[in-house]
Amino acid sequence: MSLQESLRAEARSVPPSGIMAVVEHARGRSGLIPLWVGEGDLPTPDFIREAAAASLAAGHTFYTWQGGIPELRAALASYHEGTFGRSFAPDEFIVTGGGMQAIQLALQAVAGAGDEVVYFSPAWPNMPAALSVAGGTPVPVELDFSEEGWTLDPDRVASALTPRTRALFINTPSNPTGWTADKDTLRALLDLARRHGLWIIADEIYTRYFYAGSRAPSLFDMASDDDRILFANSFSKNWAMTGWRIGWVRLHPALAPVFENLVQYATSGVAEFMQRGAVTALREGEAFIAEQVERARAGRDRICAVLGQTGRVRFAKPDGAFYLFFALDGVADTKRAAIDIVEDTGVGLAPGTAFGPGGERFFRLCFNRRTDQLDEAAERLAKWVVKRRG
Repeated sequence: MSLQESLRAEARSVPPSGIMAVVEHARGRSGLIPLWVGEGDLPTPDFIREAAAASLAAGHTFYTWQGGIPELRAALASYHEGTFGRSFAPDEFIVTGGGMQAIQLALQAVAGAGDEVVYFSPAWPNMPAALSVAGGTPVPVELDFSEEGWTLDPDRVASALTPRTRALFINTPSNPTGWTADKDTLRALLDLARRHGLWIIADEIYTRYFYAGSRAPSLFDMASDDDRILFANSFSKNWAMTGWRIGWVRLHPALAPVFENLVQYATSGVAEFMQRGAVTALREGEAFIAEQVERARAGRDRICAVLGQTGRVRFAKPDGAFYLFFALDGVADTKRAAIDIVEDTGVGLAPGTAFGPGGERFFRLCFNRRTDQLDEAAERLAKWVVKRRG
């Protein structure tokens, strides 16, 4: 038996990232425009970095609160009050090592070996992979695509439930499709969870990246205090802090001690100087968020206009998040095509095969980038599409 064969089957079976396969192929290429990963091109703004640097200089390098420093939990409560128009308490928030750890802790709390979690596909692959490693079974329910928009049939979700179902995982606005659930859809999903005694893990990381209002509809708009909902979120997108790896879970205060223990046995907490930067992000970052959202809106409109003019690109203009999920006429193998595109044009796209059932014929493009890069990328892609047609 080899070393690898002696590992747990669940660990061995985790597939490599379909996104990283293309990234690795193109690494070091001159003139590359990388639109494949889920981040913009702006570094964390100075006012956040300076707050973290000041904390580091002050010697805040010791073990800290498992659930997060009191100032950050209070700032999260205040931020949520301003965003969702209802009251929150600091003890409803647990600080985590990024949005990914927030999701992992939520999964650990509600599902394990033999349990099922229903999610909506195409989807960011990390959640189903994390559940699989834990011995659970991710159950995809496919979104429906038309050029008028992506939609979800709640009856199809209900049909996917079994006696082993423990939770619904709801990501809206969605990575990669930009699908954004309206309030009626969220109410239907919440009613379904209530009837069946299910947990909901709500990934609302792109709530502020919404182009039909000040924010996307949220389960916060209709949930009761005793609903079984765990909200997973992150500082990564709103405040350009992807590399910081700091996020949070919002939960009922009665659950906080359990989650503090989960943090203790995973990472023992997030570095205090990083949390000090996060406090400043929440308190002073509204203008930066507004600028980022408007920048992404402009990027969306530019890329959709250019690719739409080719007559060979199929997409629904996204209402939320900062991705265009599009198909090219005549292209079935998007992994192979993504490699061809990066070789021929220098534009890096994520193949839809990385995002599970329903995503196979699509590509994901991140449009949260500066204008000149998006214009150049759109021109290169449009020429490639037209040339291929010829």
